[in-house]
Amino acid sequence: MENQIFQLQYAIDTFYFLVCGALVMWMAAGFAMLEAGLVRSKNTTEILTKNVALFAIACTMYLISGYAIMYDGGWLLNGIEAFSLDEVLASSAENGFDGDSVYSGASDFFFQVVFVATAMSIVSGAVAERMKLWSFLIFAVALTGFIYPLEGYWTWGGGEVFGLYNLGDLGFSDFAGSGIVHMAGAAAALAGVLLLGARKGKYGKNGEIYAIPGANLPLATLGTFILWMGWFGFNGGSVLKLGDAASAHSVALVFLNTNAAAAGGAVAALITGRILFGKADLTMLLNGALAGLVAITAEPSTPTPLQATLFGALGGILVVFSIITLDKLRIDDPVGAISVHGVVGLLGLLLVPVTNDGSSFSGQLIGAATIFGWVFSASFVVWYALKLITGIRVTEEEEQQGVDLAECGMEAYPEFTSK
Repeated sequence: MENQIFQLQYAIDTFYFLVCGALVMWMAAGFAMLEAGLVRSKNTTEILTKNVALFAIACTMYLISGYAIMYDGGWLLNGIEAFSLDEVLASSAENGFDGDSVYSGASDFFFQVVFVATAMSIVSGAVAERMKLWSFLIFAVALTGFIYPLEGYWTWGGGEVFGLYNLGDLGFSDFAGSGIVHMAGAAAALAGVLLLGARKGKYGKNGEIYAIPGANLPLATLGTFILWMGWFGFNGGSVLKLGDAASAHSVALVFLNTNAAAAGGAVAALITGRILFGKADLTMLLNGALAGLVAITAEPSTPTPLQATLFGALGGILVVFSIITLDKLRIDDPVGAISVHGVVGLLGLLLVPVTNDGSSFSGQLIGAATIFGWVFSASFVVWYALKLITGIRVTEEEEQQGVDLAECGMEAYPEFTSK
């Protein structure tokens, strides 16, 4: 009877893991649509190419080296170990079944790999419209195969940071990745943007800031809703199991809080935009919803729904001011990714101790500094090496023409182009 209960929980937990992983994979479509909507039409094909290619690269590199580094402390080409059903059952019989299910190693890999792709997707939008496609893809190999997995080993993998300290022992907690995934992706993006420079025509010589509108706001809105939906898998799957009453209750609360935070972020950003600009700014509304989601990702299981709404609202307000500030600093981010995922990702980490007694503000700060410091510095080195060896920016003529033709040889909307 005990073995039958174990097998049932194993099946439920593994299936739940896989479905949540598929939801997170669907977020790749959300990033693709959001970015395609917020860039100019002449750069649409290239941004879509990047999003599909980076997902494929992330899946391959995490299989080759990333998973081994992140969870075993191993190095290149260790790959993922095969977990057979016989091994799982034997382990259960040896250790005794206490009601805590063990999910498939393959499902764990699948769930983790889509998180890696999410971190890389954040980079894509920030460097849009002026980066060389192949330089970007080479960087994707480095980020997904080594840079992200190593900081993941220090956080979710439980490893010591360069053998010096253990973040878990310091009170660091990041439930689903506000820092580990989102701030890490933003740190890599910031390093690239600083070396890349702004798009032509974005900033004037006397400090002027010129808006460069996206080509397709309906597409950007669709992308936001896809991301909102996929986030239920992102946060809900991070409960890791479903096959008992306590876990099922936790999953339901995480889903509820995730949705509440997104709603709070959207409303707060809309109101903030109205106060600052006198208009209802759709792009700020979209980024506000995403900011609310990022803010709750570090800890969606312990706040009340009202607290989650307020946390999301803080993210929605912060993201508007962050986007404005980065523009004043002449840091050109076409989709607001650094603000949404980086600045608000830090906020999410700092909100964890408000409702989670197992974490500390000092631990969160040290964890945030570790993640940002490693990912930014390592990414800067890779970007700089690429800049010296292959170059990372297209020519001024190619940027003016649009990177669709320069990098991909085709246009997304050829029927609207006059020849």
